Amino acid sequence: MITMAEGLRLPTNGLDYTILAIYFAVVLGIGFAAKRSVKTSLDFFLSGRSLPAWVTGLAFVAANLGATEILGMAANGAQYGAYTVHWYWIGAIPAMVFLGLVMMPFYYGSKVRSVPEFLLHRFGPSSHLLSSIIFAVSSVLIAGVNLYAMAIVLEALLGWPEWVAIVVAGFFVLAYITIGGLSSAIYNEVLQFFVILAALIPLTIVGLKRVGGWDGLTSSLTDSHGADFLTAWGGTGIGESNPLGANWLTIVLGLGFVMSFGYWTTNFAEVQRALSAKNGSAAKRTPLIAAFPKIFIPLVVVVPGLIALVMEPSLGKTKDGLQYNDAIPVLMRDLLPNGVLGIAVTGLLAAFMAGMAANVSSFNTVFTNDIWAAYLKKGREDAYYLKTGRVVTAVGVLIGMGTAFIASSFSNIMNYLQTLFSFFNVPLFVVFIIGMFWKRTSAAAGFWGLLSGTVAAMVNYFWFYKQGIISIPSDQGANFVSSIVAFVVGAVVMFVITLVTKPKSAESLAGLVYGTTSPGMEELPAEGDDAWYRKPALLGWSAVVLAALCYIPFSF
Repeated sequence: MITMAEGLRLPTNGLDYTILAIYFAVVLGIGFAAKRSVKTSLDFFLSGRSLPAWVTGLAFVAANLGATEILGMAANGAQYGAYTVHWYWIGAIPAMVFLGLVMMPFYYGSKVRSVPEFLLHRFGPSSHLLSSIIFAVSSVLIAGVNLYAMAIVLEALLGWPEWVAIVVAGFFVLAYITIGGLSSAIYNEVLQFFVILAALIPLTIVGLKRVGGWDGLTSSLTDSHGADFLTAWGGTGIGESNPLGANWLTIVLGLGFVMSFGYWTTNFAEVQRALSAKNGSAAKRTPLIAAFPKIFIPLVVVVPGLIALVMEPSLGKTKDGLQYNDAIPVLMRDLLPNGVLGIAVTGLLAAFMAGMAANVSSFNTVFTNDIWAAYLKKGREDAYYLKTGRVVTAVGVLIGMGTAFIASSFSNIMNYLQTLFSFFNVPLFVVFIIGMFWKRTSAAAGFWGLLSGTVAAMVNYFWFYKQGIISIPSDQGANFVSSIVAFVVGAVVMFVITLVTKPKSAESLAGLVYGTTSPGMEELPAEGDDAWYRKPALLGWSAVVLAALCYIPFSF
């Protein structure tokens, strides 16, 4: 169950609550300010494709930096040690660069409003409807995790009853998205990005000082957990054991390729931010700009997890005691004075709201455009779909309040989220990557590849792993294997069906398959976008090299 241990109540006072109240007021103010720009459904769902790259870039990383990531990756740091950096440097950066350089020209150039709509053009209505349903389900599942986890945290830290925390946070997310649409969500995510950093940076600095600096931290953890605990690759040889329960092959293929590319290139909660950019160049640069802060996030998320493990050695050791998810709250309770504590609580709340808002805004777009307007209520006036989007936002928040209880069997919420990604995102990535690079791939192959990959991942996890048919040391290792299984099965099914079915005409694939172009993809860069420091290739490869260099301190 997603719980916080007893004894984590924070010594908050009026100053802390004043900071929290100011934040809520600013959030609603941004929503009302954004309302003036919402005239059409395109404004509501994609900000009228008008936002600059730096805004969409920060929103891109903030949408991912939800509290499930903050609590979950800090929990991973306490449970798995330095192996957690793989989720960033090999499990995020290469895929974000691939999205910006290779896939965004197709997404943005085809003028689609969502990721499933791209599949409609590439494969047809069957794949489109199936992917839309998958996106809608996964969005409300993940939004619910953010909301419920936040309620549990605030109940433990501030003494708020669980239902009060759910209603308060759900109301504010519902209010600012319903009022201002995606623009409100994105500008709030930019604000939330800086609030989150303002909370995590002092926590990390004070925590390091408490445990004797980096040398004191590494010395304590080496003595208690062994030298490999602070290395990224130690003990990952095939047949060797390590806390992560994975070897270098499953890390590189399962996390670094299949799961990572599956998440970052097809997750509409992220891609939607890039689609709202003002032009094709800004859209390509959105994930590339986001990659640079993403590289350094482990310093303020994973490191606090390691610090908490030194300060509370019993973390995660007993069923009824402190769990790994308690790592960040433990540091907040023990290290921060009032005022700074208020900022930290606000940052944690901002992170929950950012993660939930990203998934709710992607849910309302996909449900309204790809299910309701495409199959249930076709051909209505634009004002009807704008109103529908606002209603669906409320429905998404309400559903999210109920879905998170599914996560109750996971003590580490990142394990749960990674399980969802292996089920939903990896099969989508198979269909996208093969469909974008192989003209011969048919509509039937897209549908059956997506369905078979999803089913294969679920069968591997629930039957082979949970029933003990195959032995895998951890949930994370099982997720890596499920991702590989989903990719291989989906790819094989697509290959076989493609060979026995008829492909789409070459004319219908213009701008949808690598090597073809459409008028929308030949967009000239806007004035200033051609500056050398804004070149997408330079940004992308710089991020990859920097991420690789970050491994050096954790390699020995």
